[in-house]
Amino acid sequence: MTNDYRSRIMPADVAIAEVQSGQRVYVHNGCAEPVDLVKALTRRGPELRNVEVLHMATMGVADYSLPEYEGHFRTSALFIGGNVRQAVQEGRADYTPIFLGEIEGLFTSGALPIDVCLLQCTPPDQYGYMSLGVSVDASLTAAQCARHVIVEINPQMPRTLGDTFLHVSRVDAFVEASHPLSEYPKHPVSDLHRAIARQVAPLIPDGATIQTGIGGIPEAVLGLLHDHKDLGIHSEMVPDSVVELMKAGVINNDRKTIHRHKVIAGFALGTKMLFDFIDNNPSFELRRTAYANDPFVIAQNDRMVALNSAIEVDLTGQVCADSMGQTLYSGIGGQVDFLRGAARSKGGLPIITLPSTAKSGKVSRIVPRLQPGAGVVTSRGDVHYVITEHGVAYLHGKTLRQRAEALIQVADPKFRDELEEFAVESKLLGADRSRVPV
Repeated sequence: MTNDYRSRIMPADVAIAEVQSGQRVYVHNGCAEPVDLVKALTRRGPELRNVEVLHMATMGVADYSLPEYEGHFRTSALFIGGNVRQAVQEGRADYTPIFLGEIEGLFTSGALPIDVCLLQCTPPDQYGYMSLGVSVDASLTAAQCARHVIVEINPQMPRTLGDTFLHVSRVDAFVEASHPLSEYPKHPVSDLHRAIARQVAPLIPDGATIQTGIGGIPEAVLGLLHDHKDLGIHSEMVPDSVVELMKAGVINNDRKTIHRHKVIAGFALGTKMLFDFIDNNPSFELRRTAYANDPFVIAQNDRMVALNSAIEVDLTGQVCADSMGQTLYSGIGGQVDFLRGAARSKGGLPIITLPSTAKSGKVSRIVPRLQPGAGVVTSRGDVHYVITEHGVAYLHGKTLRQRAEALIQVADPKFRDELEEFAVESKLLGADRSRVPV
């Protein structure tokens, strides 16, 4: 059966000849981006018009988004990665704000039909099954819904376990390649990140199940958990930092309420160290994002800790996490999926973290009101904990007056007076500036 697929092996340029003007092409996300296929697609660009290239954040090349390909390709980002951010901000690419856990529903419902799906997979096993490796996310569903599937087979892709397999019979063309995967370098951890992490780590109980995002703050928090016991992971993604904690026995998933003994995630985002660790590792069970990010599934984990970040938070608790004013930066991602799941978890902790300032301390990130055009990713009704290096503000069930007071206390001290003045002027605090205990 596996020998049958070899008749469909061809050069990348031949496989990509299937793509026609006006079609929608889906690209495997994250570190699984099929770089050779993407390069071949880009080479074909001058022959094509109005091809939509659809994906979440990809860690490899995205030359199709460059100005010279305008009119040939139109990037459509379900989450804005650094390689297409400029194109989105300049209006040459599109962005769809959507909860990560709901993306696959666009494919299965037919709301977003896919003409061609480009994947990177492991070589097929003796039964003809290929693993999607480091990124299952929405890509397995995309392949199952696409009209035409092209797979870049790379023996350097780790074979991951779980809901990760696609059979060769579902694929129209194969391209053989051998190259290192695109990597997401580990973020440097600063003293500021560690200061925030020191506020977060004591809140996390032994036996907690953790969702962590990307960046210096999550890395710093994980770095302070070495004295914890029996931690688990249920997350949209896993970073490099889980490797050390798993080797030390801190993360063993033994006390998880569901999927005990397993790390559950939609994709792995890191370096070769992480890729090597998850290769054929039965401790990891990669699942589709529609499952991993389902708040009803997440909530079944007792002591679920959701760690997410923000660009700014206003004094009522509204969280902007995908734009700087009207300038788009990233995406909704899985923040709301996990905050809602953690909020419904027994003993759960839905946490938003951010430095209290930006631009070398010149700008407060606890703000009187969000910048004009800023998107509210997480509503004030979904926010529980907001944590900066200056402390913890607990907002759930608190009045607007109490929220303003709590958030002012975790703002940078040099901005507290002006924040309080705004709160008084806007009637969040009384004119006598009397404070309500939080």
